[in-house]
Amino acid sequence: MRLDKFLKISRIIKRRSVAKEVADKGRIQINGKLAKSSSDVKVGDILKVQFGNKTLEVKITELHESTKKEDAQKMYEIISENRTETLEK
Repeated sequence: MRLDKFLKISRIIKRRSVAKEVADKGRIQINGKLAKSSSDVKVGDILKVQFGNKTLEVKITELHESTKKEDAQKMYEIISENRTETLEK
């Protein structure tokens, strides 16, 4: 399954166009390697997604072509979720 489609269906990122943009800016890694939106993902892969001041690391547990909102979180398992604090002067 394509990375951008997985991010949309799993609801990690709400829109596929936004997922594509984030990936193409080099903010997503699959198993420690930079990923493009067209990269293939499979069960067992580790995704690291950087959103502004937040980094989300997840392990893919299931792949589905479509899913209901309640079942979307079953597609991945959160490994870590970190926030980087911005320094204010």
